[in-house]
Amino acid sequence: MTWTAFILVLIGVLLNAAAQFLLKAGVNSVGVIALNLNTMLRSGLQLAINPYVLGGLSCYVVSVVVWLLALSRVQVSIAYPMLSIGYIVTALAAYFFLGETMTPIRWAGVVVIIVGVVLITWK
Repeated sequence: MTWTAFILVLIGVLLNAAAQFLLKAGVNSVGVIALNLNTMLRSGLQLAINPYVLGGLSCYVVSVVVWLLALSRVQVSIAYPMLSIGYIVTALAAYFFLGETMTPIRWAGVVVIIVGVVLITWK
């Protein structure tokens, strides 16, 4: 894999992770969405104009363009598993920025993912 291809995959992964955090920030501002029609409609309208949600959706759109650029350079059997880097980025960011708990088992999972990505991309 060339450096250009790797950078494109990494940018796509980071955009996906950013989208998740923006969507979480947007839904946090609305609160828990009850599973009834009135609440879902009202919350849906709030989310539709929420700047965090719009930012998250924009990250997804840009990530699709970047992903297409990456796929034009890398085999999907290598590129797709690299999306798991997003799990690592998200877990670390949730720990450091959202104060979420990272148990030893979760840390072990992060290490397993890192090893898996290295093995998949190994020549």
